[in-house]
Amino acid sequence: MAGRYEPYPEYKDSGVEWLGEVPNHWFAAPLKFQCTYNDEVLPEVSNDDYEIAYVDIGSVSASKGITKIESIPFGKAPSRARRIARDGDVIISTVRTYLKAIVAIKYPPDNLVVSTGFAVIRPRLCFHKKYAAYALRTKGFIEEVVARSVGISYPAINASDLVAIYSPQPHFEEQQTIANFLDHETGRIDGLIAKQQQLIGLLQEKRQAVISHAVTKGLNPAAPMRDSGVDWLGEVPAHWKIGKCGFYLTILSGFAFPSSGFTVDEKDTKLLRGINVGVSNLKWEETVYWRRSDNDGLDIYEMQAGTLIMGMDRPLISEGIRVAKVEAKDLPCLLLQRVAMLKAGEHIDTDYLFSLLSSKMIFEAHFSPDTTGVSVPHISPDQIKNFVIPIPSILEQNAISDFLRKQIAKIDDLIQQAENVITLLQERRTALISAAVTGKIDVRNWQPPTANQTSQEEAA
Repeated sequence: MAGRYEPYPEYKDSGVEWLGEVPNHWFAAPLKFQCTYNDEVLPEVSNDDYEIAYVDIGSVSASKGITKIESIPFGKAPSRARRIARDGDVIISTVRTYLKAIVAIKYPPDNLVVSTGFAVIRPRLCFHKKYAAYALRTKGFIEEVVARSVGISYPAINASDLVAIYSPQPHFEEQQTIANFLDHETGRIDGLIAKQQQLIGLLQEKRQAVISHAVTKGLNPAAPMRDSGVDWLGEVPAHWKIGKCGFYLTILSGFAFPSSGFTVDEKDTKLLRGINVGVSNLKWEETVYWRRSDNDGLDIYEMQAGTLIMGMDRPLISEGIRVAKVEAKDLPCLLLQRVAMLKAGEHIDTDYLFSLLSSKMIFEAHFSPDTTGVSVPHISPDQIKNFVIPIPSILEQNAISDFLRKQIAKIDDLIQQAENVITLLQERRTALISAAVTGKIDVRNWQPPTANQTSQEEAA
């Protein structure tokens, strides 16, 4: 923040390690003196027909906030659906705290209920609601929550221990000024992030269009065409075949490893779960392991480099199809249930199959009517086998794969550049919030910009 914002004139030691020095007129106090927590719970005698708006642990993201609110009658709600949250509260996940599932509640419905896996923090009158929303999401505070959590594979913290963590407390009016300043500055940063996200969306659409056209129309615009006999496919090159996936590939579903046997020991073998399958790549942010033994019968589920993998739960997401290729760096790993291994036969090239299954056009033609499940749509191996696909000659498949490899690499490079910009903006946002709420920069004289200044900022 140096260069644009000035520090306070005088500082003192806060006595709190994660806070360090704070402005001379500030003080630090345990959170429990600045807020209450878990004040309201839904009575067990609530009417079974009472409709609640429920937020579960998995529905809160560090980057996206609340991603899902489920409307459900009390009688059918899980037993953990009990904590009532109001406007101005901050909900903090007390389980798997490293995921940083913390979000401020703004203008909620009257029937909002969150999981008992959250601590519902309610600021007192001395703790400005908007300032609290920023202060409880600073990097230092979150790190302190994680550090005080107990457990290795499922770290958790008691709400009483959470509210014992110290938090900075400037005067109330100063809290309000800091919050207003951050609303404006983070709003500007969020606007820049939104533009990069829009760019990524356009690039992803272009990526899909390039893939779909190549695998359904080929590379030769002068090639004679014929009606495929398939409504969604339309015309295809006259010499292409049309057939079902089941004739050209084999599918293996993963093994039902019991979660009670998962380990976090990196010396064991990684388990390739649905959560690890992204769009065109595997992600190992959340990794669990399995301890193998001699003659355990799991060799068939050990993946090889070049193997195609599809996540069968939510296979189609906004970014694309959750199909990826296992690379050498991903090994060794074992295939878990709800993930499918796809092995190309002799009449279809693996890279071409990968391109086919990466096409939203082909996938959507079969996905909607053939998937089951409401809250978690999923697809079965038999349904994948019934996918109708176009099949050119092996030589043409190879040419299409080479073409797509080069074109997609260019598009992915542009997407990566935009994602890098977003990362830098998010880091700046985080640093700015931490600097302001911990007193590293002095914004007491900040004033909201005039309409003319706002116009100039938007133009810039």
